[in-house]
Amino acid sequence: MAITDKIYVKNHRQLSSQLETSIPKSAFAGATLDLLFQGDLQKLDDATRERVLDFAEDFLDCDCKDNPYCGHPERKFVRYLLELRADGLGPDAMVDVMSEEYMVYAYSGDLLSFLDDAVRTLDAVEHLADVEGADEIERQARERRQQLEG
Repeated sequence: MAITDKIYVKNHRQLSSQLETSIPKSAFAGATLDLLFQGDLQKLDDATRERVLDFAEDFLDCDCKDNPYCGHPERKFVRYLLELRADGLGPDAMVDVMSEEYMVYAYSGDLLSFLDDAVRTLDAVEHLADVEGADEIERQARERRQQLEG
């Protein structure tokens, strides 16, 4: 299961009530993406609308014909998580930041598993690049792995 399947809308019941419609708890569920991409957000209070629009602008802004179902929103969010970790934040702090910035959250354990998988993947890339003699790829993988490890 992808980490984006484990990203949830904070206060989703409150949002559902304000929008007078049912929305899934998952931030990247199709119905949630539809609402963010095409929905009428004027019913939301100002602070909530601002965060929802920030999320839509930062992750749903894409020129693909299939947007928001092209996979770019999920990839952008994964990149966002990796950048938070590269900035030195641990899983608990990452949850705090994403909750504050975008009104979404994840469980710290899910983020820890995601980060552990990313480190293991980069370690494998590093070793394969070494075997193949791809020095630049090996160096890049090592640097990124070290950023994630802290």
